[in-house]
Amino acid sequence: MKRFAIIGTGAVGGYYGALLQRAGFDVHFLLHSDYEFVKANGLTVESVNGDFRLPQVNAYTDPQQMPRCDVVIVALKTTANHQLKTVLPPVLKDDGIVLTLQNGLGSEEEIAAIAGSGRVLGGLCFLCSNKVGPGHIHHLDYGLITLGEYLADGLPGGITPRLERLGSAMTSAGIKIDLIGDLPTARWRKLVWNIPFNGLSVAKNCLTDALMNSPETRALCRTMMEEVAAASAVCARPIEPEFIEKMMTYTEKMEPYAPSMKLDFDRGNPMEIESIYGNPIRAAKAAGVEMPETEKLYWQLVKLNPAR
Repeated sequence: MKRFAIIGTGAVGGYYGALLQRAGFDVHFLLHSDYEFVKANGLTVESVNGDFRLPQVNAYTDPQQMPRCDVVIVALKTTANHQLKTVLPPVLKDDGIVLTLQNGLGSEEEIAAIAGSGRVLGGLCFLCSNKVGPGHIHHLDYGLITLGEYLADGLPGGITPRLERLGSAMTSAGIKIDLIGDLPTARWRKLVWNIPFNGLSVAKNCLTDALMNSPETRALCRTMMEEVAAASAVCARPIEPEFIEKMMTYTEKMEPYAPSMKLDFDRGNPMEIESIYGNPIRAAKAAGVEMPETEKLYWQLVKLNPAR
């Protein structure tokens, strides 16, 4: 696991890809809007853990020009997943793996349909990071990636040797890694935070601190977290009440933060509504559980979505 491809060089892919290159890995970045700038100037990372710059990176706009890689990291917005059918095959080695760092539910299934279910791993990023300019990543806080194996039947994949190898490689780059044996449950646990704070930051036009400081929105965040926990209990595994308290405490201590959905909305970009809201709501309904407050927010976001 020495050669990495980064598909989507934004706040997530740009940050982790830069750490991997700084550590000596052979990293290849697929870019779009800022390709010319990054090709000429490299990447700059402004981080709470120390700023650094990569004056030269392997930058591409055409996946056909990229070398085949051991690990392909998908950090695109899920709204761009229709591109993966043409992006993944030329970049992935015959014995390579795909790691998706995307939000919500359904990413692994989409990628497995292209690469094969036995070649997909999922990663959940607990990261406060923004892309603030061409080739410029601002890392504000956190950075943990939780890694797990994807199985098509939805069962826990366990801690496999290749999961350990990937975790070891990324740890050597200064990335904090947590290996888990149960990826589906981890996906739902991530939604405990993503569902209330992503959507409400758009609907209420505010940052995380304002959502926590208002008794009304704070209570609504907790209600949505409880809905996610109820859905997880029937779709994956139960989420303990203590985890909800932990997420509330984390958010209280967090620097005022604009979640990724708020940034997308403010920039006029399509929001990841289906992966973060639509897919979980449908999965819960299929299992006999309603998510009323979450569904209200879903329809608000559908109406607000710049790509509607």
